[in-house]
Amino acid sequence: MSHPLSARGLYRFHGTESQRVPVLEDVSFDLEEGSFTAIMGPSGSGKSTLLHLLAGLDSPSAGEVVIGGGAMSDATEAGRTALRRDSLGFVFQFFNLLPDLSVAENVALPLRIRGKRPGAHAKRIDELLELLGIANLRDRVPAGLSGGELQRVSIARALVTSPPLVLADEPTGNLSSKAGEEVIQLLKQAARKTGSTLLLVTHNPRDAAEADRVLFLHDGRMDPTATLSGGPFELAQVHGRLQELGI
Repeated sequence: MSHPLSARGLYRFHGTESQRVPVLEDVSFDLEEGSFTAIMGPSGSGKSTLLHLLAGLDSPSAGEVVIGGGAMSDATEAGRTALRRDSLGFVFQFFNLLPDLSVAENVALPLRIRGKRPGAHAKRIDELLELLGIANLRDRVPAGLSGGELQRVSIARALVTSPPLVLADEPTGNLSSKAGEEVIQLLKQAARKTGSTLLLVTHNPRDAAEADRVLFLHDGRMDPTATLSGGPFELAQVHGRLQELGI
């Protein structure tokens, strides 16, 4: 059975051949369909590098990333772009919305990129805006929105094509604690409703505690014995595991 995403023996080195600095070392894991997994680690642990490898934005020094049965490493640049377009949704820390487009137009952007007419998917867009509590903002531009509202728009955009896999990179990093908690709950709820598998990369224990499973990355390594399974978790469980790992 294929997984929405599999990482196999990922290594990433920086520097020259004679002075290689390891950023990631032998990272392997699978995501189950419809699951919510968090990868947690402090700044400098290799989270951003790992996310770039998983999304095909960078290539591993060794190992492979397989998405929906297709190996990123075997694909051409055009193939990786098509794989991202057809299989992935992204939620970014800094929102990455286009300032001159309305909320509804920003959400519709992935449909346009895939050559679809947004008008034919108006019901889908409306349902997502309603689900995320921003239907009343559909004609506003990003400059007039709060951080929490901007991230809700970003979530709607990530899910509008019902991608098999959504990658969320520190989605609450620019939000207040209250807005961050709301956004994580909405992201979780919306991904479940669309059937998307969700992978969250975060340094925030409160966000990670909402996942079904938490993987811990420290100094570029992932210890399978440290994994928390069967979530969501009490915040103390996540803090306890961080203390055990010394991070």
